Amino acid sequence: MENIPEFIANHLFLFSLMIGILALLLWNFFGHSFSGVAELTPMEATRKMNHEKAIMLDMRPVKDFAEGHILNSLNIPVEKLSEQQNDLTKYKDRPLILCCRIETDSMRAARFLKQQGFDQLYCLKGGLQTWRSASLPLIRDETKEETA
Repeated sequence: MENIPEFIANHLFLFSLMIGILALLLWNFFGHSFSGVAELTPMEATRKMNHEKAIMLDMRPVKDFAEGHILNSLNIPVEKLSEQQNDLTKYKDRPLILCCRIETDSMRAARFLKQQGFDQLYCLKGGLQTWRSASLPLIRDETKEETA
């Protein structure tokens, strides 16, 4: 134990690198809890949609949305969220569940919507990949897709 300060002094670069990697690992595991946006499993999301009239907001591109999406979900691609945020104001008093392919875009969008005054925000944990893994149904649009 008494050699630790000497080791750190002799290997400052390696020690700094270790601290940086440790910080990134902790952020990866616990970063979502700092954002103030709760994550829901597919079953919890289904429960919120059925009992609390939550709105599922699909953040994927229109083409991906048409290939398969959750029943009654709205499609606003993450790139167009700032343009179409006014369309979402009618849902401010209802829970919004955001989903994308693997959850990265929905977390970013949730932080943006939180800044715009939305309080009841949730992200589908693991995104649509988790929904598929749970063997839950997706529907396809044969007609032109609607966006919110």
